[in-house]
Amino acid sequence: MGAPLTVLGIDPGSRCLGWGLVRECSGVLSLVDCGVIRPKGDVFSARLAFIFSALSEVAADGRPDEAAVEMVFTHKNVLSALKLGQARGVAVAACAARGVPVFDYEPAVVKKTLVGTGQAEKSQVAFMVGRMLGVKPDWPVDAGDALACAVCRLNMRRMEMLTAGARSPRSSL
Repeated sequence: MGAPLTVLGIDPGSRCLGWGLVRECSGVLSLVDCGVIRPKGDVFSARLAFIFSALSEVAADGRPDEAAVEMVFTHKNVLSALKLGQARGVAVAACAARGVPVFDYEPAVVKKTLVGTGQAEKSQVAFMVGRMLGVKPDWPVDAGDALACAVCRLNMRRMEMLTAGARSPRSSL
C-alpha cells in the first residue's frame, strides 16, 4: 500500500478532452497535473489523430500506472454519441499503446464514489475532488471530470484490495 501509484483520468470528447494525473502514496492523494486537449479544425479524423498524439504525450510524461476513462452515456443526438465514442476509443488506444491498463467507469459511479450520490452536480464533484487532493478546484470543467475519474479509480482499487483481503483464507495460528 505504500508504493506510489499514478492514475490518469480521462473525460473523453472530440472537441475537448479532459485529463488529470493523480498520485496516491500511503493512502494520501495528490494532484500531479491536469489539463485539456482541444483539437482544432473541422476534419474529424484529424481531431482524433491530434487527441491520440497529445494524450500519448501526456501518458509518456506522466507515466501513469493505470488509467480511468468515463464511459459514454447516451446522447439525444446519435451522431454526437458516435463521435464521443470514437474519441473515447482513441483515448483508450493511446493508453493501451503505452501499456497502461484502462478501467471504465459510468458517470453515475464516478459521482457516487466521490459525493455519495450518482446524481451529484458538477460543482459538488469538483468540490470533493479539490478536498481529496487538498487544492482549490481552479481547473477547467473537463479536467475536473478527468480528475474525478482518477480519484474514483483509486477509491475503487482500494475497495477491491479490501474485498480481496476479506476473501483470503486466514491463518489458524
